[in-house]
Formats: sequence, C-alpha cells, structure tokens
Amino acid sequence: MGQEQARPAILARFMLENRSIICFAGEDWWYHHPHSKNHIMKRLAARNRVMFINSISMGLPSVRSADFFAKIRRKLRSFAKFVRRSPEGILVVTPIVTPFFGSAWGRALNKWLLVVQLRLLMLIHGFRNPVLWIAIPTAKDVAGRLGEDVLVYQVSDKYDANTMDHATKSNLIRELHEELLERADLVLYSGRKLIEEATTHLEKSKLLEQAVDFEHFASTTAVAHTSPPDIAAIPHPCLGYFGQVDAWLIDQNLVRYVSEKRPEWHWVFIGLKSRTLDIEALPNVRHLGSKNYADLPGYAAHFDLCVLPWVTDNEFVSYGSAIKVREYLATGKPVVITPLYEYERFDGPLRIARSYDHFIELVESALADRDLDARAERQAIVKDKTWDVRTEEVSAWIESAAPRR
Repeated sequence: MGQEQARPAILARFMLENRSIICFAGEDWWYHHPHSKNHIMKRLAARNRVMFINSISMGLPSVRSADFFAKIRRKLRSFAKFVRRSPEGILVVTPIVTPFFGSAWGRALNKWLLVVQLRLLMLIHGFRNPVLWIAIPTAKDVAGRLGEDVLVYQVSDKYDANTMDHATKSNLIRELHEELLERADLVLYSGRKLIEEATTHLEKSKLLEQAVDFEHFASTTAVAHTSPPDIAAIPHPCLGYFGQVDAWLIDQNLVRYVSEKRPEWHWVFIGLKSRTLDIEALPNVRHLGSKNYADLPGYAAHFDLCVLPWVTDNEFVSYGSAIKVREYLATGKPVVITPLYEYERFDGPLRIARSYDHFIELVESALADRDLDARAERQAIVKDKTWDVRTEEVSAWIESAAPRR
C-alpha cells in the first residue's frame, strides 16, 4: 500500500523514550499494507530514533516460480531508494545483500555486508546500544554484532512452513529460528496458534496480538464517503478484500465456485500481488491494485461486506493472524472469512465459512444484515485493541527485559 499516511496520534501512557531501535522487518516499508512492525515503529518513532530495515528476505523463490522475476523487480526498486526518511522520521534502509541465504558462503557474505552498512549508518545517525528487533530468521547473524542492549525476536509466522516465495530449505530456517529463540531477551508471538505450540523459552515469551487503527477504519461507516472513481462503477452486491493478493494465498477455486453460483455478486481485490491471478479473467472479479492506506475507508465504504477467501489447506496460512480481519470488523461492515485459528473465538459476529456452499450462505446472510446493533457488536470486538495499546505493552516488556542482559 502507499506510504503517504497521516502520522498516528500517540495516545500511549507509557512509551520507550530516547532509545535507538533497529527493526529487521519481514516486509518492505514501501510496498505492503501496513503490518505490525510498521504500526508499532511509527509510534515508537515519536520519542525514539528508529531505523527500519526492509526485508532481507529468506532467499529468492525457485527460478521456475511464476513470482521469481516480479520479486526481483520489486527488490531492485527498493535497492534504488537505499536510505530514506519516512514522514514519521524513521530511517528506512534497504541494505545491499545477496539473496543466497541458503548457503554458508552467502550467509557469511551477507553478515559482513549487513554489519558494515549498519555500523556506518549507526555512526552517522547516532544510534547507540540499540534495541534490536528481529522479525525474520535470516537476520540472526547480526545478533550480537550491533552492540544492542536488548534483542527482541518477533515470531510473525510459521517460518519453516513457508515454501511458496523462497527456496531456502526449511531445516535451515528452523535452525535460525531456534537460535534466535535462544539468544533473544524477549520473544513476541504474533498469533495464538504460534505461542500455544511453543515449547521452549516460555519465561521470556509474550503474545503480541494484532491490533487495529480503529478510528481510521471506523470512519468507513461513521462518515459519508464518495466512492473513488475506479470502484464507483462496480455494481452491487460488492464483496471486498484488501491486503496481500497472491495466488498461493487466495482460494481461487472458492472464488470461481461462488462466482459461477452467484454471477451477480462482484468481487473486488485491493492490494499488492506478484502476478495475475487466474480468477481475474472472470467477468465479476476485479483487481484494483494497491491503494493508499489513507484511502482504504473510502473503498471499504463501497463494499457490501468484507471477505477473506484464504486457502485452508496451507500450513503456513493456517498460522496467519491477518490484521485485515480486525480492520474489517472496525469498519462495522459484515465480514465473511474462511477458517483461521486466530479468529475462531469470534465466530458469530464474525461469519466463518466451513465450505464453499456455506460461504454462499453466509454472504447471503451478510447482504441481508442491516442491524445497527450487530454493527456495533462487530466494532466492539476490536475497539479497544489499538496499536497505541500494543505499543504501550511492548514498551513495558522491553524495559522489563533490559535488566536481564
């Protein structure tokens, strides 16, 4: 998504101050729908020096992958920016590294490249004794080499189950992950399934639940919107989705099945994709590309309901804790999703489809939903679960972890 976003209001009562923070994210700042690291670092940047390291990847996908060249092009665009300042004052860095994390020589070279580049940037910009926040296993080799006071390891995914967008062997990813668990002063799990299956280092582990920019998404139904031109002409009923749009993530068989059964329903996908999806050939499916985060409520206002048609037979996806579900709920619109462990406890206000025909049944129910009390019930689930609250929690945890080192 676009990054020209309003500076978030800092409401936290307790926040880290006058610290240096270096965050190795698993995503690039420039291209993705804002993720947990993006939201939290923006808030921490109000009172601290923050350096955000764009994804160093876990290696390229196989050259046979349809996403291979698209990922290379995207990374080259990030390399061209190298070091930029975000509107919030965050130093956003795309370090020069090779994609060969699967080999010993590649990792050794990348460790040297990363340490040299970051040490220089730390010197130039006054970063000393940083909080080192790692959210991607391949950053393990910089741990202990940047003079950090505290090492935070955020486990955002079931990393070793990701075989879709890189070719690095899962046993190596698992080894790096386990070494980070051992070294970290604080381990943050971004999903209930991830932390419930954790068996080691529980004494320093916390559940960092996803959150929502509530007021931003609640404005979808709280104020009147004029539909943006590229969605205004799309007829109703409109089933809307925003977020990552990738062939391995979206259940295209589900979309195709529903489209054939209900050709009068119109699907709209908003977000980044590596390549064209087969379902885009359907007459009632449209992909509108990435949109500015600030404009999402205007697009969501055109939706009759929000949908999450993710695949259910992919282990990596099953551990997902999609932020967009909370954003959907904040809009007040009805929400229909395929099953995710993270959100099973909200079944009811959140409509969870157990089969393709059940999906149709739930959409029909959602389209008939005009109950303002039901809208308020959906919003109440997430109203107090904001990124300001999460940043308060993280700040306290980091301060508590510091004395151990």
